Amino acid sequence: MFSRRLSARPVLSRVARRFGWGLADQAMSSVSNAAVSFYVARELGATQFGAFSLAYVTYSFALNASRGLATDPLVVRYSNVDPAGWRRAVAKSTGTAMTVGLVAGACAMAAAMVLTGTPRLAFLALGLVLPGLLLQDSWRYAFFAVGRGGQAFLNDTVWTLSLLPALGLLRVTHHGTVLWFVLAWGVAAAVAACVGSLQARTLPRLASAWTWVSLTRDLGPRYLAENAANSGAGQLRSYGVGIIAGLAAVGYLQAGLLLLGPFMVVLMGISLVTVPEAARVLRRSPRHLEPYCLVVGAGLAVMAMAWGAFLIVALPHGLGNLLLGSLWKPAYALVIPFTLTIMGAGFQVGAAAGLHALGAARRSLRAMIITSAISLGFSLVGAFLGGAAGAVRGGALAAWIGAVLWWWYLRAGMRESAEVPDGSGWWPATRTATRTAAGSARSRR
Repeated sequence: MFSRRLSARPVLSRVARRFGWGLADQAMSSVSNAAVSFYVARELGATQFGAFSLAYVTYSFALNASRGLATDPLVVRYSNVDPAGWRRAVAKSTGTAMTVGLVAGACAMAAAMVLTGTPRLAFLALGLVLPGLLLQDSWRYAFFAVGRGGQAFLNDTVWTLSLLPALGLLRVTHHGTVLWFVLAWGVAAAVAACVGSLQARTLPRLASAWTWVSLTRDLGPRYLAENAANSGAGQLRSYGVGIIAGLAAVGYLQAGLLLLGPFMVVLMGISLVTVPEAARVLRRSPRHLEPYCLVVGAGLAVMAMAWGAFLIVALPHGLGNLLLGSLWKPAYALVIPFTLTIMGAGFQVGAAAGLHALGAARRSLRAMIITSAISLGFSLVGAFLGGAAGAVRGGALAAWIGAVLWWWYLRAGMRESAEVPDGSGWWPATRTATRTAAGSARSRR
């Protein structure tokens, strides 16, 4: 027993180190994006910041598409493989990300041709830099897939350090337009993308993009749809709350979300690592997959609860006025339901990591579509009944219903998976019969 504990310590140490790099990398990535957003808001005013925001939303959609087709399948299929196999897969995956960037960039430039004024400049610049932005993001996931989180952190650090002098140069030379700020942001990402090739000792292969999509056709299109459902529901929720409860309600929601910003860095940072680690657990000891997912979900929920408790205590003692000014009191009323929402989201992240590690893309897509629809519906009904507070309460209820649904799908995916042996689950009585039925279903697909 004592020797077994000793042998487990190096494994736990390596896992903790990889999660630590995930948090550090996400913090660095958030710093670079936030630096540009705040700088543009301060320097350019409302109109040009609005144009930058439109470009940033478009970048987010392209980023979700790139991750769904290129890097999400890489993380599921090629975590913990030999270096040569990893490099071959990464060349195809990053080539796919860059191809998505070229296609999305062409669409952005086409949109610029029909726009006028400041939005035209923003989309023109975005079209030029999207390939570099998406390629840089793909290196982050490639490094986390192979357990080299420190390399991902280094790459994001290169992006941030390249961005700061570029912003300073724009200030000195008085090139204070959204065109130049988007170009500086994207060129800095392209510098980091070039460094990523040196770190990985491989180059993106654009010619292999279709090969990669074909090889991962059972995963990529579904992950693309999954990401689109998630981000689309968020956008529709904001628009719907604005129509139903007014722009002030949207402002209160955004203020509440700003208060959650530090925890969201933690959530997103840990999410970078959960799927690669789940894939390693599945290969090393399948019976530990479910406990691993539970630990991830419960851990995130506890951290969310702790952050919510901190906000409840600290905001009335001056922190609220310091951060949000007059908006802090309406935002303070949303802290508890927002905390319940992200606690439920934490349990969803744990279950989603297990489903993705299993490669159960059909089930994860269904879970995402259903939970996104529930979240959108409950939030809009809540906004109709109770304004901003009602919208957040509806979202909290939807988050916990979604958590139950994600775990139900994880249980079903484990019963169907050939990688998880019979008797390793917590409720093994029906595993054999269910697996036989699942095998018959797969043979008919």
